[in-house]
Amino acid sequence: MPLNIAIDGPAGAGKSTLAKAAAKELGCIYVDTGALYRAVGLFALRRGADPGDAAAVLPLLPLIEISLQFAENGQRVFLNGEDVSEAIRTPEASDASSKVSSHPAVRSFLLDLQRDLAAKNNVVMDGRDIGTVILPNAQVKIFLTASPEERARRRWRELVEKDTTARFEDVLAAILERDARDSSRAAAPLKPAPDSILLDTTGLDFSQSLEGLLKIAGKAAK
Repeated sequence: MPLNIAIDGPAGAGKSTLAKAAAKELGCIYVDTGALYRAVGLFALRRGADPGDAAAVLPLLPLIEISLQFAENGQRVFLNGEDVSEAIRTPEASDASSKVSSHPAVRSFLLDLQRDLAAKNNVVMDGRDIGTVILPNAQVKIFLTASPEERARRRWRELVEKDTTARFEDVLAAILERDARDSSRAAAPLKPAPDSILLDTTGLDFSQSLEGLLKIAGKAAK
């Protein structure tokens, strides 16, 4: 049976960066599920549909084909044959992904793709409902978090490198809004799986956080 490691947590917790590094250390494939929702959100935006309007998004789903390719430099995301790995990383695509992820039909649409990857490969999969919904039988479940201020500070530092006008207060407000939206949605809300292990990285640097994650993964996988 393939090794499945599920990592859940709120926005800005560093899930993707840590999960990618952990997958490399453990010899697993890294699956960024958030990228799948970003691709759906991007498609909705390109079609002029409101990502938050389920009635506008649902008719688009049959027109969407998403696939992942795994290479040395990481996961590449293809939307109807187009490599959108960079296009889905804009703030607009990020906001759209949060909105489309609240629609049960979208979550159902992507469910089989995610489970199929985990059934065929050793994976480290990160998201917001991996341990609770997508991979409830994963051998390792980790809920990765940090204080809202810490998460906002990390995100702000990333943004400042690209946009010197980014304001910490705006980033923190966006983090808090995203937390509220993800935790209160009806479809697969963000919450720790009952058998998950909490890893709070507040005050930890990257290497310390990765060490903690690998330690949990190693013990739980035995």
